[in-house]
Amino acid sequence: MPDGDIDDAGVPAQVPAAGGERLDAADLGGEPLGERATLVQFSSAFCAPCRATRRVLGEVAGMVDGVSHIEIDAERNLDLVRRLHVIRTPTVLVLDRSGHVVRRASGQPRKADVIAALGDAATS
Repeated sequence: MPDGDIDDAGVPAQVPAAGGERLDAADLGGEPLGERATLVQFSSAFCAPCRATRRVLGEVAGMVDGVSHIEIDAERNLDLVRRLHVIRTPTVLVLDRSGHVVRRASGQPRKADVIAALGDAATS
C-alpha cells in the first residue's frame, strides 16, 4: 500500500505518516486492536471507493490471522479526523499490534498492497 494519496489521475501523492501516532480502543470506538495488526479505514456515507475499500480490507482481515479491520465514520469522528490529518475518504491506517501507525494511504487500496503493508506492521 503506497504511502500517500491517490490524485485524480490515479497517481500516488506523498502524505506525511501520522508521526508515530498511537491509537487505542478508546480512539477506535471501543473496538479492540488486532493481535498482529489493525486496518483502520476512515469512510464517509456517500463514498463509493469506501465500499470497495471495506470489501478489500475485510477480505484481507479474514485471511490473515490476528488482523482486524475497523471502519470509522469520518463525519462522526471529526476530532480524530483532525488529529490524524485525514483529508479525504477512504483513508487507511495500518497499525502494529500496539496501535502505532506504521503505514497510511488514501484512496482505494489494492489487496496486494494491503498485504505488503501488513508486513511492515508485523516487523515493527
